[in-house]
Amino acid sequence: MDKHVTLETWLAFLLACWIISLSPGAGAIASMASGLNYGFARGYWNAIGLQLGLLMQVGIVAAGVGAVLATSALAFTLIKWFGVLYLLYLAYRQWKAPVGQIEPSAQPAPAGRPFELIMRGLVINASNPKAVVFMLAVLPQFLDVTRPLLAQYTVIAVTMVVVDLIVMAGYTGLASKVLRLLRSQRQQRVVNRSFAGLFAAAAGLLALVKKASV
Repeated sequence: MDKHVTLETWLAFLLACWIISLSPGAGAIASMASGLNYGFARGYWNAIGLQLGLLMQVGIVAAGVGAVLATSALAFTLIKWFGVLYLLYLAYRQWKAPVGQIEPSAQPAPAGRPFELIMRGLVINASNPKAVVFMLAVLPQFLDVTRPLLAQYTVIAVTMVVVDLIVMAGYTGLASKVLRLLRSQRQQRVVNRSFAGLFAAAAGLLALVKKASV
């Protein structure tokens, strides 16, 4: 444990990370969709992108830009609606995802480029202004302003990333197992459209977010 962060503070933050990461959200939906569509090994690249977006959010808060986002209605609205449109785009992509007959011994097709999956995860997290404002409200509670902030933010970022990687591995792996159980085109189509509905629901929830409520 870094000498600039007490064990008690870190354990409290670790618990908070698990609670937040396990809570269903756009990142979890994207991880499950990636595992379903591409299998674990390929689909997990999406989780890497989610962590890059998470690190970007922490960096924004650490740099003080988060305070500007929290007070600027225009910046908040622009980022929010970009996120809404991107989630709707993912819903459309998932709805139109191709289906095919899967043999019991077949492995998931190695479709989906790693860079594309990384960028998908990054954009999902980076385009959620509510998450930045949430971090702006929560992270200071685990910071000691009398100690070097860079070291504390580093510990916070590493803890969040490690926990989220574990959780997203669970979501991705679970969905990749489901893929092997799908035998008919109808089953695959139902699951694809179910995830499309989840993406659309996430977009709807983000659209309802107002700056005054965070």
